[in-house]
Amino acid sequence: MTASEVPQPFYHRIILKLSGESLSRAGERGINMEEVFAIASQIKQALEVGCQIGLVVGGGNILRGAQFTTAAGSKIEEATAHYMGMLATVINALALQEGLEGIGCSTRVMSAIRMDGVCEPFIRRRAIRHMEKGRIVVLAAG
Repeated sequence: MTASEVPQPFYHRIILKLSGESLSRAGERGINMEEVFAIASQIKQALEVGCQIGLVVGGGNILRGAQFTTAAGSKIEEATAHYMGMLATVINALALQEGLEGIGCSTRVMSAIRMDGVCEPFIRRRAIRHMEKGRIVVLAAG
């Protein structure tokens, strides 16, 4: 394909929300890396046509905070249950990062909860700058 044949993106910057369940096989829980790589390859196509990409990922394939807040006799505080769900999104974000980088996409994971050992803190201007440099930003714990 020549440079003139490469399709131009309709949108310059996109935010894509991925359900946590999209990272597992139908009817299963957890993370299936074949599914992760399939999603990553589709995201890479959008990157290659010039889109700046932010990904928001859910954590329902691992845990849903609401499952603890609605259970009769639950001993887990609602806020704690939701924090647990937010941590599940970080696990998924790291899996997506591995999948994307495994196929050659530069990626940064940013979290609303500080976890300096595994990801960057979310700072809006930094996220935009990463996207301007062609990196995919995976947003977690927000």
